[in-house]
Amino acid sequence: MKIGIVCPYDLGRPGGVQAQVLGLSKILTSRGDEVSVIGPGLGAQTGGVPEGVHGVDLGATVAVPGNKSKAPISFDPRLSKVMSVVARDLDVLHIHEPFMPAASVSALRAGPPVVATFHADPSRIARRAYRLGRRQFRRVLGPNVKALTAVSQVAASVLPEGAEVEVIPNGVDTSSMRIDAGRDPHLVAFLGRDEPRKGLDVLLEAWDQVISRMPDTRLVVMGAQRKSEGIEFLGQVDDETKVRVLNQAAIYVAPNTGGESFGIVLVEAMAAGAAVVASDLEAFREVGQGAVRYFEVGRSPALADEVVSVLADSRARDTMASRGIERASDFDWEKVADRYQAVYQAALA
Repeated sequence: MKIGIVCPYDLGRPGGVQAQVLGLSKILTSRGDEVSVIGPGLGAQTGGVPEGVHGVDLGATVAVPGNKSKAPISFDPRLSKVMSVVARDLDVLHIHEPFMPAASVSALRAGPPVVATFHADPSRIARRAYRLGRRQFRRVLGPNVKALTAVSQVAASVLPEGAEVEVIPNGVDTSSMRIDAGRDPHLVAFLGRDEPRKGLDVLLEAWDQVISRMPDTRLVVMGAQRKSEGIEFLGQVDDETKVRVLNQAAIYVAPNTGGESFGIVLVEAMAAGAAVVASDLEAFREVGQGAVRYFEVGRSPALADEVVSVLADSRARDTMASRGIERASDFDWEKVADRYQAVYQAALA
């Protein structure tokens, strides 16, 4: 099958949707499909595209504030013509975030049958817009859209009542997340951009309380760069470093404050065998279920209590790690790709 996967966000920058687009393209290609990744930010050198995948660059992007973050997207008005040409020989277009300008919106009417996937937990304004009504919603999507999917119930909840949507979770190559790095019973890890909704400030406020009760504990922060005595900030990290730290950490902390529709880093941490302590967000509950310890969103004292409790109880920590590995297997790319391929076949039919 000839499949085009459209990403509205800059593929040259790290991000959850970008990672899913590239990961899906990789496994579909390994299964014999002809895959084109279509999106901005690839540039002349498509080094970010997996081997065997065709990359179609849609140019530069600008950062637009949204959902308590900044989305690097393209507003090039010429994308509709470009997308029509690119889609000419494709069997199906898989569009991620179909209402996101300009790449995804341009692809909706490019020609082939469309599978549209919703990722975000949008703002209240966006939720109201999505709930214009089923008829208006379908009119905006256009006639080419044959199937709707969402990465979680949270992402699906914004769609109009009665819309037929299949929840297919984000995927992770779980086998690549496990290495023998030597688990450190005193190590706590964090991974995320340095923006308010990722909750780094909540974790740092809790850290003094953790250290006062367990002085030997260490904190490693990936994805952010600050200066704070006794805390190791690694800044932006590559996949090798991420996997190594997650396999060394006794606990992974996800102190996010909102705006999350999934929680891919929870899956990665569970797959790596770390015990996970996370904010009590609906999306995190959906992903972690009973394998994760939860604390009240934004409450540093509650976070400190959970971290100290898990660090102090090796048996509980081992149980959490085992449950996490089992839960993470539900999100393995092999299972996720099976479901997407079935959706593609249904869209063609």
